[in-house]
Amino acid sequence: MYLWRRRTTGQRTYPKGPCRVPIMASTPSLWRHRDFLLLWSGQSVSRIGDQFTGLAVPYMAAYVLAASPGEMGLLGAAGTVPFLLFGLLVGVWVDRRQRRSVLIFADIGRGAMIATIALLGIANLLQLTYLYILSFFIGVLTVFFDVAYQAYLPVLVERRQLVDANSKLETSNTLASSAGPTFAGAVIEVFRAPFAMFFDAASFFVSAGSLAAIRKREALPEQSQRESVLSQIREGLQIVLGDRRLRRIAACTGWSNFFSSAVFSALFFLFLKELGFNAFSLGILFGVSSIGGILGAVVSGRIAKRIGVGPAIILGGVLFGIPTLPMAFVTPEIALPALIAMLGASFFGNLLYNINQVSFRQAIVPVRLQGRLNATMRTIVWGTLPLGALAGGLLGEAIGLRPAIFLGVVAGGFAFLWVLFSPVRQIREMPESAA
Repeated sequence: MYLWRRRTTGQRTYPKGPCRVPIMASTPSLWRHRDFLLLWSGQSVSRIGDQFTGLAVPYMAAYVLAASPGEMGLLGAAGTVPFLLFGLLVGVWVDRRQRRSVLIFADIGRGAMIATIALLGIANLLQLTYLYILSFFIGVLTVFFDVAYQAYLPVLVERRQLVDANSKLETSNTLASSAGPTFAGAVIEVFRAPFAMFFDAASFFVSAGSLAAIRKREALPEQSQRESVLSQIREGLQIVLGDRRLRRIAACTGWSNFFSSAVFSALFFLFLKELGFNAFSLGILFGVSSIGGILGAVVSGRIAKRIGVGPAIILGGVLFGIPTLPMAFVTPEIALPALIAMLGASFFGNLLYNINQVSFRQAIVPVRLQGRLNATMRTIVWGTLPLGALAGGLLGEAIGLRPAIFLGVVAGGFAFLWVLFSPVRQIREMPESAA
């Protein structure tokens, strides 16, 4: 059981002399934080590279390897099922090690595997089976990276800098999502999809290099303080399931991820087969609509200060799902502007929701438990992704692409109810753990 107290806006200091008026210490600027800037720059490059693989792999599967909606669903599940299988164990493992080393090795491993896919594609040896296998192992390394990554940030920066740090990271992620797809689409059209994946492989090595240059080192827990794996897994589950706010945030995110994954399995085929998109126009679609996410990342902190952290999380959940309701009825004539508007509003809500709920989680849980917290949350909220991908692919084959998309966006649009009717709406300021 954890005791929570409200967080103040800064630490009080008192000048010497008879006048003892409290002065509020300002939050140190992250622009002068060398180690954070290294993390930020490396992740920015890596996120740009991700746009190449994110577009190239489904494009190769659908066009080059002629995958069906069901096979696309299986491909999506292969990359995300490691969160369901290994998330809890990885959380305990990460809390017993220096997170920076985990991040470096995960980046190097993923870069090597993506380069392997590119080489197989260039040699015309790529098969769906190879994509399934390599996507699975890339997913395994992504579990290690993501769990360690969110647990590492509270070690690197002060807690009062978390919202600013997450906003900067998400802003660069969204900028990458804006410029990256358009560039990736052009490269795929001109040079073929496998060549585009070399950009992503290189970006992982750049990220690993920037992490290696960080000076700050973490202290490993003493051997006497280490508990059994099962007890630490149980402690991670207790952190999330024992706090009503975290439990409802997990339910909201997991519900939304399930239906978003289901929709995407059918949506990519709708784009390519019925709406007439190619790699370049898909890049423009995702690139321009990501501007909504950039705006969400920039203003998320201001909105939270104006209406409160909890209401900002709820508003983000509403905007993430509701604007996409007409998606299944889009016609080829209006597809590009209509989808840009819908996805742009959705990306805005996604960033508003994620920045505030992730910062809230990082603020209320002690650093020593961050790995278990993030692993438990990832297992719950990303564990629904493979299930949704499989469900969406099968549903698309059974009832058609548009009916499957419609059912997915309607069901996913109700995700915000999990946080609306919960203690989350009462959170006004970013709290801090008494530990």
